Amino acid sequence: MNRYFAVYKPYRVLSQFSLPADEAHTQKQTLKDFFRVPTDVYPVGRLDYDSEGLLLLTNDKELNYRLLHPRFAHKREYWVQVDGAITDAAVAQLSREMTIQVHGKQHRTKETFVQRWNAEPPVPPRFPPVRFRQHIPTSWIKMVLTEGKHHQVRKMTAKAGYPTLRLLRYRIENISLDSMLPGESREYSRDEIYRLLFSHSKS
Repeated sequence: MNRYFAVYKPYRVLSQFSLPADEAHTQKQTLKDFFRVPTDVYPVGRLDYDSEGLLLLTNDKELNYRLLHPRFAHKREYWVQVDGAITDAAVAQLSREMTIQVHGKQHRTKETFVQRWNAEPPVPPRFPPVRFRQHIPTSWIKMVLTEGKHHQVRKMTAKAGYPTLRLLRYRIENISLDSMLPGESREYSRDEIYRLLFSHSKS
């Protein structure tokens, strides 16, 4: 039986259910420390250890294929706290195509929807919190991508001159964190998740 879960992966948690052999000696937490799901359920894609937010878990191979294969582009919305008071010019730069390094090769990003938040978005506190530096402001932006290259958001904001301090994936197509908190999960039926992921999405 196929099962479908949306979970809020906390900060500094590995996007897998067991520690890799080379990190078995560490105290890093995994998804197993937060979520109780059948043993054949696994994450679709990943979120970096230092990123947080929405992660989909399933044992449906078709869903996994449709979400990870590049020809099935789908929208991923990130809420990003960056170092510094981001300018209109930097927002425009992030919106356009730009070249970043991915696994030692140059990659030309697709156009990206980028919007600056006028105030901090409704996000839960992070533990440990982002390091506060007096006299140096931070900014929040929303970025909607249709591709997911390695460390793409972090590389894009760094190239624009505003390193990422906090990165949260809020939405994949029409599935979002909504009112979820770190460590919480929500289960969907097959009909629900396919409708939300593969019907016409919002911007």
